[in-house]
Amino acid sequence: MSYFKLLGFEKEPFSTSPDPAFFYLSKEHETALTNILIEVRLKRGLSVILGDVGTGKTSLSRKLIQELKLRDDFVFNIVLDPSFENEFIFLSYLVKNFDINTVSLNNPTILDLRGAIERFLFQKGVTENKTVTLIIDEAQKLNESSLEILRVLLNYETNEYKLLQLILLGQLELHSKIMNITNFFDRISFKYTLNPLDFYETKEMINFRIRQAGYKANMQLFMDDAVKEIHQYSRGYPRQITLLCHKSLKNLVLRNKFIVDVEIIRELIEEEIKLGWNRKDLLLQKNSF
Repeated sequence: MSYFKLLGFEKEPFSTSPDPAFFYLSKEHETALTNILIEVRLKRGLSVILGDVGTGKTSLSRKLIQELKLRDDFVFNIVLDPSFENEFIFLSYLVKNFDINTVSLNNPTILDLRGAIERFLFQKGVTENKTVTLIIDEAQKLNESSLEILRVLLNYETNEYKLLQLILLGQLELHSKIMNITNFFDRISFKYTLNPLDFYETKEMINFRIRQAGYKANMQLFMDDAVKEIHQYSRGYPRQITLLCHKSLKNLVLRNKFIVDVEIIRELIEEEIKLGWNRKDLLLQKNSF
């Protein structure tokens, strides 16, 4: 039997997989999600979300996809690793993943692929009245040529709206990359930086994931002083919170206990520090836009 079932859960509450059902929408995540949805519905073009490692960008992208799937007028795709070596490889990837027909093209050139994408965007966006959306996670990995391709694709528009809705989610270094490209930064319709959770949000996130996992016992599973220790050590980074909570629940099973108190959390933290596994760089540069 899985450890979480021994504690009264139906599912694992603190998996690090980006399951939208377990994504706690903090005020900042909700603000980002709501604004992105507004931007794509209005077809305004480019949105950029920045955040340090572990602030929930990937989970936010999965939540966005879940929302887009609810509508039949969206054609969307997500790029998980945009480490494309050159322009041809990136364009070929887009053509393949948007299922763009290039059968008539023998040994297509870069110009051929651009033309095929442009025709696709006009067909879907104008003729079929669809909203074509491209989501790029880990966008800090985009090189200069890939960013230039995206800039060109954003040029495709009608008199009323952009034909491609582009959402970039990346670490903070994406900001400097964008700033160095002429006519890219000023195309951003919505830009936002995700920051770590405060103590209240940390507590809410833990309780939310517990409820989502089917925990129905009346007793409080994580004591408040334990949550304070979790928040202080994690500095409010969702991924770090999740990892520490997962370890604490396994520890409960090993000790045959049923409540996570501050002593358990402190022992886990001390063990991480002793083994050199604690991150020393958990510091987000706020208001980087």
